Amino acid sequence: MASLVGSSSKDAETHLLEIIKSHTRDKTFERSGEVHQVVEPDDAQPTVTRPTRRYQVLLLVSGFFMTFHVIGINSLYGIFQELYTSPETSITDAQRQDALVSLVGTIGSGLTWSGSIFVNPLIARLENLKLITLTGVVIMSLGLILASFSSKLWHLFFTQALLYGIGSSMYYFPIMSITPVYFDKHRGFAMGVILAGSGVGGLVLAPVLQVLLDKYGVRWALRILGIWNLIIGIPVACVVRHRSGFGMRRGRTRMNMGLVKRGTFLYQASGAFLQAAGNVIPTYYLTSYSVSILDYSRSTGSLLLAVNSGVNSLSRIAMGILADQVGRQNTMITSVFLSGLSVFALWYDAPRARFIAFVVLYAIYAGGYNALLPTTITEIYGVENYASVNGFVYFVRGMGSLFGAPLAGVILGSYKRNGDKSDIFGGSSILQTRFNNVSVYAGILLLAAGFCVSYVRWLDARDKGRWAWKA
Repeated sequence: MASLVGSSSKDAETHLLEIIKSHTRDKTFERSGEVHQVVEPDDAQPTVTRPTRRYQVLLLVSGFFMTFHVIGINSLYGIFQELYTSPETSITDAQRQDALVSLVGTIGSGLTWSGSIFVNPLIARLENLKLITLTGVVIMSLGLILASFSSKLWHLFFTQALLYGIGSSMYYFPIMSITPVYFDKHRGFAMGVILAGSGVGGLVLAPVLQVLLDKYGVRWALRILGIWNLIIGIPVACVVRHRSGFGMRRGRTRMNMGLVKRGTFLYQASGAFLQAAGNVIPTYYLTSYSVSILDYSRSTGSLLLAVNSGVNSLSRIAMGILADQVGRQNTMITSVFLSGLSVFALWYDAPRARFIAFVVLYAIYAGGYNALLPTTITEIYGVENYASVNGFVYFVRGMGSLFGAPLAGVILGSYKRNGDKSDIFGGSSILQTRFNNVSVYAGILLLAAGFCVSYVRWLDARDKGRWAWKA
């Protein structure tokens, strides 16, 4: 009996070793009658290194300052638009051309997102992410500095739109692409911290820009902004690197057609387009509404924009923390719906008190989608598809930005500034009606985006074969 048990034990041990050998490359040797094994990782599956806490903190700080400039400066364009279209503008063919001038800003911010279509493949193929990021910093700064020499509207399209947009995209996506893979349990919090930089950027830069405009004029304001962006961006670029062994560099950058045909992807892309189109409108026309309808000064309008950005910054962190507790998709859906409802309830036909409430509450609600989109992409489509899906979704968001503000400018039309709210068609009531139409347009886009992301939530649960309240 003992011999049979011993024989059976040896056979089991031998069989177990054969199974291990079939899955790993191994070295075996005998010592004191025992079998020892040294397992080497397969070449196809490189060892995944655990990120240090120090690098995670450094990445969060760098990402915060990156969004501080990229999205923070994007959010300032409403101040530039009010100046470019006013009688004091140095670009004469931009005066009272709200639709065309808003197109400059939406091309710049739109390229920030849609540039992912070429930046993400670079990220996946190049080892040196620092070079991509640094190149973006230089091009973005160059766009701002060259815009200071503009005398015609087409100069702005080349500088503050194309150069700025291409550079900001190359600056933005390397950090945004690698951050989710450096965090597991606290991805929502990490993305919230990084994207909070955008709100802080708007909070700090809006009054600073207004001071620069009042003291030095638009030309030197742009030059100072571009030089400052370069000074901050160089050390930020030095932090960025791939996570060793994680496979991001080998990740898929071309869209998997199986994913494209899934309902979740189609509605995710539609929601991204609609949300971007609606979300950009309040930030672009907040200052114009403050000055032209509510008779605030430009400095007060800039202050309201700064308040909006600051509250939005805190909201992104809070939304990230809340999302880790109650579900990222749940939080994102709620934030999109509430942002759309706030436009209808608070901006439409708003007097001063209600408009200030809108400035604050819209900032709170709108922070959720932007903070949580990357994390929900990871959860729904998997880390292996993150690079391709994220790149395409942000490309669609860029197209949405191009669709939103310029059409709002067409709805608004041409009108006079400097306290004279009469326009070519009538008086102040006509202008108020036009702004009301702009708010309705923005609200419809945001509510439609809410229905899209809600349906993505349902389709994702169906595809996974189970419904979870926390998702």
